[in-house]
Amino acid sequence: MKAKIIFAILPLLAACTQDPVSYFPAKGASGVNPDTHLVLTFPEPPVRGEAGFIRIFDARSGECVDSLDLSLPDGLTQSRQYGPECDYTPVPYDYSRDFVATNKNTLPGTPSGVAEPTPRDMQLTIIGGFTDGFRFHPVIIHDNTATIYPHNNLLEYGHDYYVTIDPGALVCGEFAGVKKGAWKFSTKASGPADPRHLSVAADGSGDFNTVQGALDAVPDFCRDTTWITVAAGDYEELVYARNKTNVVIRGAGMDATKVHYANNEVFNPHPLRVKTNEWPGTFPSRRAAFALDNCDDIVLEDICIATDLFGQAEGLLLHGERIAMYRVRIIGSGDALQANGTVYMQDSELIGDGDTILGRGSLFAYHSKFYNHGGPFSWVRNVKPAHGDVFVECHFEGLPERPADYGRTNTNHGTAYPDAEFVVINCTTRHFNPQGWSAIGEKSSTMLEFQTRDADSGELVDVSKRHPFSRQLDAKRDADLIARYQDPAFVLAGWTPKR
Repeated sequence: MKAKIIFAILPLLAACTQDPVSYFPAKGASGVNPDTHLVLTFPEPPVRGEAGFIRIFDARSGECVDSLDLSLPDGLTQSRQYGPECDYTPVPYDYSRDFVATNKNTLPGTPSGVAEPTPRDMQLTIIGGFTDGFRFHPVIIHDNTATIYPHNNLLEYGHDYYVTIDPGALVCGEFAGVKKGAWKFSTKASGPADPRHLSVAADGSGDFNTVQGALDAVPDFCRDTTWITVAAGDYEELVYARNKTNVVIRGAGMDATKVHYANNEVFNPHPLRVKTNEWPGTFPSRRAAFALDNCDDIVLEDICIATDLFGQAEGLLLHGERIAMYRVRIIGSGDALQANGTVYMQDSELIGDGDTILGRGSLFAYHSKFYNHGGPFSWVRNVKPAHGDVFVECHFEGLPERPADYGRTNTNHGTAYPDAEFVVINCTTRHFNPQGWSAIGEKSSTMLEFQTRDADSGELVDVSKRHPFSRQLDAKRDADLIARYQDPAFVLAGWTPKR
């Protein structure tokens, strides 16, 4: 009888001693990608503690290779005040580099250009070789899952690691942290077999767990094409890449692959003495969720890119030549898409707030949809001979209670952008301001429109109240001009992207 009772109790005792927390990578896992996040799933929602450390150790040497101090704030939460000494860089920003800086070989916050050092009083990590660093969230909690973000590029191939979590760093029920040796894993022996065909999967089944990890693996100014395939999934990560060329990033669809992060001008502001986002050669911005900086010949396909914050917050920031987007959904706030250089988009969507598109380059959009929450769709800042923003067979839509308009060229820092160009041909509108443009600063700007139709009725819209500095194109008189503006090569400095 006693034996029967003992055998009946044993399974219950085993269940009581089992760890209710699941770990990714799993305890004892091998073949882990070095860019992995650390994920803990609890039986109920955890809470991030106000202090404590999360550390990663090399299991062989015992060296602490990464340390996250949870007592530090993640980033700024209020806008900073800038003095009169804050101005654009007096010399063009230098993108050249002899090596790619990482958290392993460079102190985060090391200034570049004419910036001052970034203070190290908050979380700070180097991404994509930008030594000034980015503010970031070391732990992000959704429902029952806590995702830990190590500093970028510190783990290596062919190493054994273990993770420790101080008691109180993560709070959930009886969870008392993770002790030395309890959570071990080993990374893959070496990198991808084919460096020009890379795969990304959040579950670790690809060459990389993160989009950033794959971009980091592409050499600067690579002449050969690199294909990066991103599997369906949710990728919550801050992406920044510079000096990348000839790269195709292909997701599984706008509704299947999403790359996003909570970033904006408040969280990652420009330096106290250096402005960004105006003239070519200015200091790079750190406020976008996804940025391709000084990158040429890039293709983005079948993917959603988004910021999770409001304000001046790009979902996607582009700086480079011949960047093409096909079936890409971009979600941002003010300046949701920043387009500098020559940019083409087709069968894509852009969702944002006022000044949805910001840029000093040339954007050609074909058969794409643009939505905002009321206000101007653009603040175009091109300078001749470069063209500005041209839209062919696109759709623009505001809100019923807050109609949208094509854009504005307000006076800003002493200029009203006399070369600004915004052209719409055979487009449709819904919930739209009859004036068309909210402000046009100079008569010399090129604000042209041809055969805009109401999205619901299909009828030509009433253009009698359009801004006096804009012009309606005539089918006969302007036939040649209309044809030229429908040719991407005319707008994009001779470049003809695939259509």
